[in-house]
Amino acid sequence: VQLQASGGGLVQAGGSLRLSCAASGDTLSTYGVGWFRQAPGKEREFVASISWSGATIYYAKSVKGRFTISRDDAKNTVYLQMNSLKPQDTAVYYCAAAPWSRGIPTISGSYDSWGQGTLVTVSS
Repeated sequence: VQLQASGGGLVQAGGSLRLSCAASGDTLSTYGVGWFRQAPGKEREFVASISWSGATIYYAKSVKGRFTISRDDAKNTVYLQMNSLKPQDTAVYYCAAAPWSRGIPTISGSYDSWGQGTLVTVSS
């Protein structure tokens, strides 16, 4: 499956953005999908994940209550709604897919396919 992340941009602190992860080449309904981010000079970190069925969702502590992950299998797309954004949320955001949610969803090594990343910049 090929993934394309989009929706990033520049937003003021307290604002919102919705990221999209669109899939092609296969149906996303059989994949667990995760969002990760990498800030300048830092390692890539887990943000959120949703299982192939949508029944299991995880969030990093730093985003829980502010971010919401969801999927629309009819559109072959997974979304990350980001509210109450903070300057520390500034990063390149990547989506990734794992067949049948194989592996540990919070670990980047569990995912086979990665999108190209979309930059989110939150100004103070």
